[in-house]
Amino acid sequence: MTFFHWRGLGAALVLVMAALGAHAAPAWTAAWAAAPQNFDALPQMPGVPAAPKWMVQGTVRQVLTVALEGDRVRVRFSNRFGQRPLRIAAATVALGTGGGNLSPGTLQPLRMGGRTAFEVPAGQEQWTDGAALAVRAGQPVVVSFSLAESVPATVVHRLPPDGGWTAPGDQTDAAQLKDARRKPWNLFVTGLDVRPPRPANVVVAFGDSITEGSGAESGAEAARYPQRLGVRLQGVEGRTPVAVINAGIGGNRLLADVTGPSGLSRFDADVLRQSGATHVLVLIGINDIGFGTFQGKVLPGFHPPDAQALTAGLQQLVDRARARGLKVLLGTLLPFEGSGYWSEANEARREAVNRWIRGRQDVAVVDFDAALRDPADARRLAARYDSGDHLHPNAAGTAAMAQVADVPLLRE
Repeated sequence: MTFFHWRGLGAALVLVMAALGAHAAPAWTAAWAAAPQNFDALPQMPGVPAAPKWMVQGTVRQVLTVALEGDRVRVRFSNRFGQRPLRIAAATVALGTGGGNLSPGTLQPLRMGGRTAFEVPAGQEQWTDGAALAVRAGQPVVVSFSLAESVPATVVHRLPPDGGWTAPGDQTDAAQLKDARRKPWNLFVTGLDVRPPRPANVVVAFGDSITEGSGAESGAEAARYPQRLGVRLQGVEGRTPVAVINAGIGGNRLLADVTGPSGLSRFDADVLRQSGATHVLVLIGINDIGFGTFQGKVLPGFHPPDAQALTAGLQQLVDRARARGLKVLLGTLLPFEGSGYWSEANEARREAVNRWIRGRQDVAVVDFDAALRDPADARRLAARYDSGDHLHPNAAGTAAMAQVADVPLLRE
């Protein structure tokens, strides 16, 4: 009897220790991510010849600002839109020291399956192995990789002004690149995870250019509302750490492809598959309403969706997120009178969508509209929040968005 008693106790201790070990070593957690677009599918201006393919060779270096602390990192390389394997000859990660420079003492090689040279098959995304690099929230991390051959720039995302460079040859170990050219695009890197010291929440901000950051100090990363929200949620002693990941794409529509895949088609990859995702904050639909409108009239060949189609699309996102256990927040669409998108009919669609959002009882509502509208004219952005195009908030507007989005649910 005594033997079986201690045997049972031993099993219980094993379970307790396993639970403690799991708590002490949290799983990989998203600390930075970007929602990619297919460069070859970006829309062209009417009457402007299509741009030739952008061929990339040599070294690519990108500066990513991480949203969580951790002692190890891994990087996701994406070939989602590629037609042939993406062959990486070498890759490194290090702490940034400003511009495109890195700290040599922190430089670590990136491997995939133990190999320093690796490839990502066409249509796939793959993670590197973990690398020992201690990072803090808000710290710049430099990812460098050299290409084994010249490849077309397929998987891209627009970066802040000082975000990316290309340089000849293999300069992945260089503290400072030689003969570098600054690029406004992120290339092939769509995620950076960390191993945090304790479990954290991951909030994915999903949307269009208002989420991505257009209008906020020329797109400076720190001025974007998801980044501002992340800063508000950081460093609160005794509370669960929170990372806010920006999954916005400028010009993105919920129901149809235009600049990037539609919100419906990219939601799984850009939200549900983010490592450790716990929450999603959705703000999308204004491009569906306004696309094809000019001076108050819908151009020939354009058929904007009605409010019912938009709310049905938003409901799909809610259902898919909740099925994966994510907590859902819906943002109301901002006012836009005075912009090129605006018309009486489009305003009626926006108001109908916002009524539907505000009427929800099963999700959290973030009322961006109420926070940023002009008190004297609810159909316009308040002047102090208007970037000048009457559609995108300025830096003060994104700060106001972060304030209204800072709700207790994000820490639960």
